[in-house]
Amino acid sequence: MAETSSINPQNGFCPQTKTYHSLRPAVPLPPPSQHLSISQYALSLLHSTATSTTPFLIDAATSRHLTYPAFLRQVASLSASLKPLLSENDVAFILSPPSLHVPVLYFSLLSLGVAVSPSNPLSSPADLAHQIRLSRPAVAFATSETSTKLPRIDTPVIILDSPRFLSMLECGGDAAPSSSAAVDQSSAAAILYSSGTTGRVKGVLLTHRNLIALVAGLYHNKLAEDEKLGEGEEENGGGAAVSILTVPLFHVYGFFMLIRAAALGESVVLMERFDFVGMLEAVERYKVTYMPVTPPLVVAMAKSDLVDGFDLSSLQALGCGGAPLGKEVSERFRQKFPHVEILQGYGLTESTGGATRTMGPDEAKRHGSAGRLSENMEAKIVDPKSGEALPPPQRGELWLRGPSIMKGYAGDDAATAAALDAEGWLKTGDLCYFDQDGFLFIVDRLKELIKYKAYQVPPAELEHLLQSIPEIVDAAVVPYPDEEGGEIPMAYVVRKPGSSLTATQIMDYIAKQVAPYKKIRRLAFIDSIPKSPAGKILRRELVLHAVSFNSSKL
Repeated sequence: MAETSSINPQNGFCPQTKTYHSLRPAVPLPPPSQHLSISQYALSLLHSTATSTTPFLIDAATSRHLTYPAFLRQVASLSASLKPLLSENDVAFILSPPSLHVPVLYFSLLSLGVAVSPSNPLSSPADLAHQIRLSRPAVAFATSETSTKLPRIDTPVIILDSPRFLSMLECGGDAAPSSSAAVDQSSAAAILYSSGTTGRVKGVLLTHRNLIALVAGLYHNKLAEDEKLGEGEEENGGGAAVSILTVPLFHVYGFFMLIRAAALGESVVLMERFDFVGMLEAVERYKVTYMPVTPPLVVAMAKSDLVDGFDLSSLQALGCGGAPLGKEVSERFRQKFPHVEILQGYGLTESTGGATRTMGPDEAKRHGSAGRLSENMEAKIVDPKSGEALPPPQRGELWLRGPSIMKGYAGDDAATAAALDAEGWLKTGDLCYFDQDGFLFIVDRLKELIKYKAYQVPPAELEHLLQSIPEIVDAAVVPYPDEEGGEIPMAYVVRKPGSSLTATQIMDYIAKQVAPYKKIRRLAFIDSIPKSPAGKILRRELVLHAVSFNSSKL
């Protein structure tokens, strides 16, 4: 650890160790030896006087809700019902759209020391089978609709909309989760799925300690922000803050935002299926104050005339993550919603979703920046070729270290060793730099993932499918800029001589093989795929072609 005096107070850089340190006040964490689950920690932060009648969970479509006392009773009841069926360190695979039941299930399993492993209900059968192989669950939870997508497994499946599960929620457990286990903080809390550049889905193993560290930072910062506002300046009629989760609960962003809301005693509006007008209606009806979002939603709100028909005056802030947000979009949004602050952040599933963020109106004005390092986080900017750590504002691969960095990849020791070094540094694969004030800027991805509406689309997976088509000689998939989606998968295809295969036929074929967000949405035919002498696809060259020329001319 560097001497404090050698750390530049303006940007957090230590020239001796060539490490960037957080400029945020350090946040105290419980002793690592203390037995504590993330659900116990989050619920311990609740102020009972402020939550006796506060709705925690609200169904946007039906207005059904669970107050905090009702939520705690259901968690206790479900824990008591599940405890005889499961052991500590088991894994529970979950395939369900958002509902009032899912947060209860998460908190119950976590309190028992059972790792939750939620998957996207839109995942293909092949993806689900691979995820189950990685996580090796002892039990699966699904709805009557999603259960049909699960591969044939020996694991018992509990249906969330069945009489059996509903009875588990009401078996008479008391309000305190007495069925909780003595959970080691280093134990697995969640296995969340993140695509790798090879096209193989990876299971990111996050511990209770990882989540405790992240939630502790978010909690203490919120308290500090509230103190700055002053007691008489609450803008939500003196009630609890209300957020609407437009990001899915299986994604790290939605996952930790749910836990954060519970720790702060806030209300959370859930949408079973996202739709733009439904979201606007919910913001108006439930007086939503905060929304975690991805850039495409900011674009939609800035451009759509539909927003003019709704009272969105309760909205105070958007937390934007998942992909970079352009300066033009930010300014256009601010013109339309001058009272709403956009707070950007950067993180990966591997960093429990948090690494940097902007705080307050001054930092929010740093257009294009992902903010400053979060509490208790360290970073390096490493030259990808020489391995040398670089000072500001030089560019290199971002490395991160801190208590929220993952334990590793489930069932993949080789991938873990490639991502984490012996000193605990996570190699993010992103090309970045810090400016002289300690703000992080994402320049480009060293990784080749395409980010479509914050979903990760691995090009190699699509390339393998394209190359499986007999009339296709070669193929490459690259990101193509798209205002609505951020990036869309675009394919370059080399057909066999004489083939009459059309772009529509190819795209329709791929669409049937993959989840909807992975579909190829643009395609061009080309004589040959540019490659390096080692046979690696020169994606940057294809991206430049795609942006500079009309695809039909290629």
